[in-house]
Amino acid sequence: QVQLVESGGGLVQAGGSLRLSCAASGRTFSSYAMGWFRQAPGKEREFVAALSRSGSNTNYADSVKGRFTISRDNAKNTVYLQMNSLKPEDTAVYYCAADFRRVLPSQIEYDYDYWGQGTQVTVSS
Repeated sequence: QVQLVESGGGLVQAGGSLRLSCAASGRTFSSYAMGWFRQAPGKEREFVAALSRSGSNTNYADSVKGRFTISRDNAKNTVYLQMNSLKPEDTAVYYCAADFRRVLPSQIEYDYDYWGQGTQVTVSS
């Protein structure tokens, strides 16, 4: 079993930055790829970014490329999502997820085995 706990969400003005963290426990952190997804009110959950086990391969949604950066610290069992130049349309609940079956990062929600509870990000205009 794996537990994922997100933190770092909050309210920020458009153009601002936030860094989300996701702390993992329960299994060897370096044995799974990690992803971030988000769900805005009234919308389906969507892919944001993902990172391979080693951290050498990344994958981003087109809507966040150049603004968001995913990274991981395997020594701290933590994955991060640095979000810059935030826009009101980035407002959503952000979830981290762990994928044990693939080495490379996936954009597909159903590829992920464990999920956190989510953290709210609100960007005001």
